[in-house]
Amino acid sequence: MRLVNTTTLTLHTFFDKDVPDYVILSHRWDDKEVTFQDLQSGRGPGMPGYAKIQGCCAKAKSEGWEYVWIDSCCIDKSSSAELSEAINSMFKWYERARLCYAYLSDVDGKLNQPEQLERSAWFTRGWTLQELLAPRIVIFFDRHWSDIGSKRSLGDLLSRITGIRDMWDYRSCCIAEKMSWAAQRRTTRVEDEAYSLMGLFDVNMPLLYGEGEKAFQRLQQEILKSSDDESLFAW
Repeated sequence: MRLVNTTTLTLHTFFDKDVPDYVILSHRWDDKEVTFQDLQSGRGPGMPGYAKIQGCCAKAKSEGWEYVWIDSCCIDKSSSAELSEAINSMFKWYERARLCYAYLSDVDGKLNQPEQLERSAWFTRGWTLQELLAPRIVIFFDRHWSDIGSKRSLGDLLSRITGIRDMWDYRSCCIAEKMSWAAQRRTTRVEDEAYSLMGLFDVNMPLLYGEGEKAFQRLQQEILKSSDDESLFAW
């Protein structure tokens, strides 16, 4: 697992029990995100997406955290093996993080927050569902990195936006209800509509980009191996 040092903004690799405490970032990808290669080559500071990394690291450092995990730059996506391992591990990584920062780039805390939150594109993305549910503590930040509330303090509003009645007892919900939470969410790649749900259903499977909608069929098959919940067939 790679982490970004909040002081030097450089990458460090850790394995298994050696992984230190870390803050994890949840965000909506923009066009000019800083990748692993960009950060390693030194191109990162000149890119628009670097400000997000700086803001995340500055916030985490101010709260006493030495490391953060940011998906855009901590995964070498040129390696299919590494990408597969990361996506299969991602729910666990969010679950084990000490804090999750949810950065909402389309929200300005100085304006009407509830209305802006309801319209935020963060709630329309497939990957952010697990990023909301897996961490115990999620702190929401607006585009200026101003704290606008937590998963607990914003609970009623978040339930209204997402349709999730209980953010802490989601595991007890039936498969159909969990699927309904993702129904209106979208991913850039059609396969990711399935891959982004693996952690929520506690299953693992290899990534086969190019398989299209067959990915969802494979997800259903994997779920069936460990569950007799027939509500799955509603999807």
